[in-house]
Amino acid sequence: MAQQARYKLHSLDFDSAVVGPLLAARHAALGDGGAAAPRFLVRVDEFPHYQASDEPDRFGSAEFERFHRIMLGAGVPYLLAVLPRVSHEPLSPTASGSRPLDGAEVAVLRRLASESVSFALHGRDHRTRFSSPRRHSELCGLTAVETEHLLDDALAELERHEIRPHVFVPPYNRFDARQLKALARRFAIICGGPESIGRMGFQRPPQWRGETVYLPSYAPVYGRAGQVLAGVEGMIERAVGLWVPVVLHWGWEADTGFADLERLAERIAPYASRWEDFRAAIERSRSHGTSATTGAGRGGETRGTLAVDG
Repeated sequence: MAQQARYKLHSLDFDSAVVGPLLAARHAALGDGGAAAPRFLVRVDEFPHYQASDEPDRFGSAEFERFHRIMLGAGVPYLLAVLPRVSHEPLSPTASGSRPLDGAEVAVLRRLASESVSFALHGRDHRTRFSSPRRHSELCGLTAVETEHLLDDALAELERHEIRPHVFVPPYNRFDARQLKALARRFAIICGGPESIGRMGFQRPPQWRGETVYLPSYAPVYGRAGQVLAGVEGMIERAVGLWVPVVLHWGWEADTGFADLERLAERIAPYASRWEDFRAAIERSRSHGTSATTGAGRGGETRGTLAVDG
């Protein structure tokens, strides 16, 4: 809770609490070889948009296509958080009803698979279980059995469209720490964001959590494109050489006409990595038995940061 408060007060962020210590560790381990181009892992939330059913003109497939054309045109590979179902009034825990993906949405996803887009599961239908914005979550409070059923139902729904994600992006960035085991059994990578701090603490990404990798993202590389652009500029100039998880919300960018997104996409394109490359780095780290910044053996540790090789 103290870390959550510090984050809101801007005294804890990705640049100071993650890049600074890991950059120092890289230089301690590698000397001058520690300087290298950053590797941006771009994550996009979400498609279909969780409000696509209630506001199709604003958050439908056509608006998302504008976002994707900018990213594709600039040559930026990205991870797309995918919803298997779309809810009616997803911000109301007392509302009910959801629909499966429609034909246009399925067609978009099938095409994206051949256009440098990777997929993550984004819950089942993004319906919050709590009305307070401070507690919005589809997962928090579920029992172990309920959590497993939700995840398996969601994965089965995507399997019908031949989508088999190895990454999980929690709706609203919130899940209970005790649910990590169920997630780790199903996904190689588990993402997070600012809202995860209150449940998981402020963690330096990427790090091992058992046999999965936890990859939260924080400001200044989590936010609107204009804010993110300022954050990535410094990392490019400093040659940080780290995996940097960048999170965008295409719905936020649509509200501003995508102007800032165009500038950001052009700037990060030379440094944007495919998520498959990141997963390959994970497997190399696993096979070598190292994960900490110092290169120490992972052994029975539950934590360690992928920072030297990857």
